[in-house]
Amino acid sequence: MLLPSLILCCISVIIKGSNICTSQGVTTCRQCLAVHPTCAWCFHEEYGKGGSGASRCDLKQNLIDGGCSPTAVQFPSSTLSIQKDAPLSNKASGTDDVTQIRPQKLHITLRPGDSKRFTVSVKQVEDYPVDLYYLMDLSFSMKDDLARLRTLGNELAVTMGRTTSNLQMGFGAFVDKTASPYMYTYPPEAVENPCFGIHKTCQAQFGFKHVLSLTERVARFTEEVEKQRVSRNRDAPEGGFDAIMQAVVCKDRIGWRPDASHLLVFTTDAKTHIALDGRIAGIVQPNDGKCHLDNENVYNKSNMLDYPSMALMTEKMSENNINLIFAVTNYVVPLYQKIRSKVELELLGVPEELNLSFNATCLNGEVIPGLKSCSGLKIGDTVSFNVEAQLRSCPKEKSHTFTIKPRGFKDSLEVTVDFACGCDCESNAIADSVLCSNGNGTYECGVCQCHEGRLGPKCECSVEDYNPSDDVNCIPKPGNSICSGRGECLCGQCSCHANDFGQVWGKYCECDDFNCLRFKGALCSDHGKCSCGLCQCEAGWKGETCNCTTRTDTCMSSLGLLCSGRGNCQCGVCQCTQPGAYGDTCDKCPTCPDSCTIKKQCVECQHFKRGQYTEDNSCSIICRDEIKVVTELAFHDKNAVNCSYKDENDCVEHFQYYEDESGKSILYVVKEPECPQGPDILVVLLAVAGAILLLGIVGLLIWKLLVTIHDRREFARFQEERAKAKWDTANNPLYKGATSTFTNVAYRGT
Repeated sequence: MLLPSLILCCISVIIKGSNICTSQGVTTCRQCLAVHPTCAWCFHEEYGKGGSGASRCDLKQNLIDGGCSPTAVQFPSSTLSIQKDAPLSNKASGTDDVTQIRPQKLHITLRPGDSKRFTVSVKQVEDYPVDLYYLMDLSFSMKDDLARLRTLGNELAVTMGRTTSNLQMGFGAFVDKTASPYMYTYPPEAVENPCFGIHKTCQAQFGFKHVLSLTERVARFTEEVEKQRVSRNRDAPEGGFDAIMQAVVCKDRIGWRPDASHLLVFTTDAKTHIALDGRIAGIVQPNDGKCHLDNENVYNKSNMLDYPSMALMTEKMSENNINLIFAVTNYVVPLYQKIRSKVELELLGVPEELNLSFNATCLNGEVIPGLKSCSGLKIGDTVSFNVEAQLRSCPKEKSHTFTIKPRGFKDSLEVTVDFACGCDCESNAIADSVLCSNGNGTYECGVCQCHEGRLGPKCECSVEDYNPSDDVNCIPKPGNSICSGRGECLCGQCSCHANDFGQVWGKYCECDDFNCLRFKGALCSDHGKCSCGLCQCEAGWKGETCNCTTRTDTCMSSLGLLCSGRGNCQCGVCQCTQPGAYGDTCDKCPTCPDSCTIKKQCVECQHFKRGQYTEDNSCSIICRDEIKVVTELAFHDKNAVNCSYKDENDCVEHFQYYEDESGKSILYVVKEPECPQGPDILVVLLAVAGAILLLGIVGLLIWKLLVTIHDRREFARFQEERAKAKWDTANNPLYKGATSTFTNVAYRGT
């Protein structure tokens, strides 16, 4: 997969301005390496001679094809090597060396604009030692809680024993600064007994007092707590932040073990003074974040240093791996379990030129982009974080070491980064070289870096030798300004003016790194580099102003569908296309049909070129799925829906709506629909003829039956009439003789 990736990378580089390496007009090897990770520099002295005009800054293969010897090509590559990779431990008890993060040491070499990925695994081992230091407010209002704490030692030891077999407990107390207006100073008796005015006795006010160092002897904890008495201060807020700072940084006095989980339980019932509150008492010196406990283990800088800021406390707690718990006595164990249920990475000493991005792989292999924490864990669970380190620009230093560590853990990953911003050939630079017109420049990496006032490939031209006829070489087209109006024509070459906004370069000073489109006032949206009027976007961004993210996880609905199947993910935001759909992931739509009904129209218009979307020319706007024709639908375990519908030809069309891991929507359409088969004409003709013949026979039979019935009825009636007749049997009354006699009435006998 490396070769296709490299080819695609090179193609993208060439597309952006023909060749990004040659279009920058750089004149030094260092500048060339900063253009793009694919750019290389040829320092061979003879390269480009003979009128070829070849640029020394180009793609590596182009330089070699152009005649540069491979040994003269400067092309440092980004590398990553694991220097220490001890396996993760399973259990802490009985072992001196416990490993909860892997790997432990990395070395990276990075070129400007390039990045490297690595994976960090974290595991909270079982039975890890715990140091629990109780820091309690002993102001008068905490009197009842002190009584409760006196009985808490054994209970805590038993309960925490279910989580770890190696528990140490310690105890400290605080009230507030011993200066007015924080304490009672009048009458004088109130200094030693602040409860003087309420006719009770309590101990004198103090800032912070370390009472008991961390110990396995729980009985000592109970014993020391029983000796304590409350005090009383004047104002409502307490000096708890002073106490927290001392408990964190005085690690030798407190007894924090390096190989243990550190819990600082802070118990109070009032608000706490913050940084700058010390000005009320004239205390203006900022807290220095150092340990100031005297021989009596009492904070002796209480009235000299201001209260620490939240930022300073956070820094010191991170530095000493302290987990601070703001709690009342009853909730310590559940809070400790909650702390151990989360793993969060923190970064220490990362240079601003280096950009780190994270993807967390938490429980059940769930990948959460952009996060460096996992929650809901149990002891023994292992999580991992994919880290991408990208060098955005070159720092002044050549190497830097920073730390990645889980918050509250002693274990850490040490990452050393070498910045490959320079070229090896720079070390062989020759000042005032004879190759540069007898000492008019420094010969470095195959080219002359001219002294001030000299120009030309070999510094052969002096700016004093100006000739107006040379200006024609500094005009790109007739009618254009000399050097685009942003430089001077010296010796027939454009010398670009310096610009407060950025760099100007090019043969005619036509390019710069500040005249690109802006988005919300930011050049290239701060997600890209401006190069000769075009934004070259960082990985993960696109668009003319690089304001469009390529992320799609922000468009993924709770059902695992991109924009719930009702829209398109554009620049990390769902654009709902289904009428009635709304919400961040188009998941709300009271009137919307299901995904099969929605995608049916897309299949009709994209594959069959018909349907409503084709008629109203909205297919390309609404439907952006990739169509793939298959003989049968494949099985996908998730993110896939099988659908079917009847088309206008009464055929059943089958398709599958599928979204891959990148969120790309694909419609798999079965090539052959299920259509009803046409009738067999011969069978139909035979059936029709048979039916007609059958009907004819049935008709004849019925006619014959009816005639027979009718004849029988007539014969029966004839017989019945015959039986009733009374005729003379000698003569047939119907008989007529054969002879007929006629009489002529006109005959008179003559």
